[in-house]
Amino acid sequence: MSSDGRAGTAHEKPQVADSGTHVVPRRYMTADIPPIGGVIKQRPEDFLVDEVPQYEPVGTGEHIYMLVQKRGLSTMEMLEVLAGHFGVRRSALGYAGLKDKQALTRQVVSVHVPGKTIEEFPMLTHEKIDVLWTDYHTNKLRPGHLRGNRFSVRIRNVKPTDVVIAHRVLERLRYEGVPNRVGEQRFGMLENNHLVGRALVVGDFEGAVQLLLGPSATHPHLNHQGRELFVQRRFTEALACYPNSARTELRVLFQLSKGASFKTALLNLDEPILRYYFSAFQSAVFNAALDARIEDGLIGSLRAGDLAIKHENNAVFTVDEPVLADPATAARLSRFEISPSGPLWGATMMRAGGRTDEVELAALGALGVSVDQLNIFDERSRHTLDGKRRALRVPVMDPEVEGGVDEHGAYVRCAFELPRGSFATVVLREVMKPPVVSGEWEEPD
Repeated sequence: MSSDGRAGTAHEKPQVADSGTHVVPRRYMTADIPPIGGVIKQRPEDFLVDEVPQYEPVGTGEHIYMLVQKRGLSTMEMLEVLAGHFGVRRSALGYAGLKDKQALTRQVVSVHVPGKTIEEFPMLTHEKIDVLWTDYHTNKLRPGHLRGNRFSVRIRNVKPTDVVIAHRVLERLRYEGVPNRVGEQRFGMLENNHLVGRALVVGDFEGAVQLLLGPSATHPHLNHQGRELFVQRRFTEALACYPNSARTELRVLFQLSKGASFKTALLNLDEPILRYYFSAFQSAVFNAALDARIEDGLIGSLRAGDLAIKHENNAVFTVDEPVLADPATAARLSRFEISPSGPLWGATMMRAGGRTDEVELAALGALGVSVDQLNIFDERSRHTLDGKRRALRVPVMDPEVEGGVDEHGAYVRCAFELPRGSFATVVLREVMKPPVVSGEWEEPD
């Protein structure tokens, strides 16, 4: 590739046989139980998310911890408001996980204000944000510093008697687990974040920008005028067509309008944004491998060559014939102490063996990426692709189901807890088994 990122070599654009996100399962775990249909997220109050903290603040330290309730805002939009209120850089704020925008969510946020007390700051007044409590702690809150999330979701356009069907589904998932599929939010409004990430991994910067700013065949109405202006290379005019909330697109367009190359414009983005695209690429491959695993009927069992993962600490160990033959292995699976794992590909990822490795390699190759290209990316990029293993199933904890009628009509309410990084819409799909409607679903992390 040339240094400005405008031209590609042959190895940078291999054939992509499977460009899908695999968000919609090929087969439901509860396929024998009928769907109830319905819709979610007609209003934020119908989708409640409560973060389950990993630890409590100790009462002292340089970091203010806050339990924040937000409505109709993304986590990143909320953080921008808080940074302005406290007069700090965005980097001074910490959070444990991303939460859905079209929902009523509660999560802990930290802000680093050394030498200052809570009383020195005015009360936050915002129509979409409320601070429910404050305290102090000794360290910044980091992504992953949570045990999980508790969801309470009202499904509308259903019959209250459908509660019987929903209960059957959640009880099945409680004992067998739900596929740990990565949900829609990871892939963005255009459902192509994984393809942007893939282009970055193989060094196709022009392709990544085209995916980010060019016309979308699946969502032609989204920022149509700005995308057409981009095609015409009228970057400055395109800037005026995007809303302020489209921060990533605006930053890349601004760089292009100043004469920057595709590569420079992309790599000028903040590292968390670039890593989000990398994560989407890894997630799409994981979902594809998960689909193959479900079709093999092995979501809750192990085979030789697998890498099992411990739910307690995410430690991974190899499954060989002696491990398979040990009665303790089956008992640990049934107690949800361990599960089979799938790939979040990176050059340093621990690889499975046998048939499992073949399936995981095929999922990577279908998206047009090879292991050699992962190695080249790690060698040449200032970023690294953090390869690791992800459980193929997770428990659905403490499920509750009720049917009722309120001022908005009939509903079935499903409540449950999931471990961190797992998606409620995967559970809800098993209950609703909805027809595929592009862009209808979003999900917290």
